[in-house]
Amino acid sequence: MTLRERLVNAFVRLLIHVACKPDVKDLRKLPRRGPVILTTNHTTNIEGPAIYVLIQPRNTTALAKIELWQNRLTRLFMETWGTIPVRRGDVDAGALRACLRALEGGALLGIAPEGSRSLNGTLTKGHAGAAMLALRSGVPVYPAAQWGFRDIAQNLRRLRRTPVTIRVGRPYTVRIPEGARPTSAMLRQIADEMMYQIARLLPPQYRGVYADLSAQTTNFLEFPGAPLT
Repeated sequence: MTLRERLVNAFVRLLIHVACKPDVKDLRKLPRRGPVILTTNHTTNIEGPAIYVLIQPRNTTALAKIELWQNRLTRLFMETWGTIPVRRGDVDAGALRACLRALEGGALLGIAPEGSRSLNGTLTKGHAGAAMLALRSGVPVYPAAQWGFRDIAQNLRRLRRTPVTIRVGRPYTVRIPEGARPTSAMLRQIADEMMYQIARLLPPQYRGVYADLSAQTTNFLEFPGAPLT
């Protein structure tokens, strides 16, 4: 870790503890080494940096929209953390290859399957890119859910610290039947199955389009100790 990254991490960590009352003990469930995909809901520009600094030290990177490199300040953070830029709205093959290389190097890769921030704080449809990445890499996927970050600005105006919660769920891998080729319909279902694992960790009011947990399936998710059916 470079001196610049140590300083940036310390600054972000200080801001988190000044502005928040964090309940983040679940982050201890994440393995300290080895390739992992961490999927989270996306409600602000804060949760990504917060999770990054709170799980250090560990080989970590994440996907972020390429527009963040256009601003001098946000580019500083992206470059300091070795974040992978992705073009939204199309299949970014270069970003996919960079993610696979990072995972091959033993990184924890953070990704928000929704692709963009939720405007009302509830879950929106997940994209197939996360499903393809999980399938191609074959590494464990840890679902995580966070809430509270959207209230920080309002509470700061009242000089209040904001309760923030991060929950981490049961890990799984993504598998398809041997010999099968992934179709767009299959990737769509995998994306939804991955999003339901995030929804299960959220309070009901934040589950959005995945509110009906009785509709979830796990046809393509393999949990430790449970064979794929």
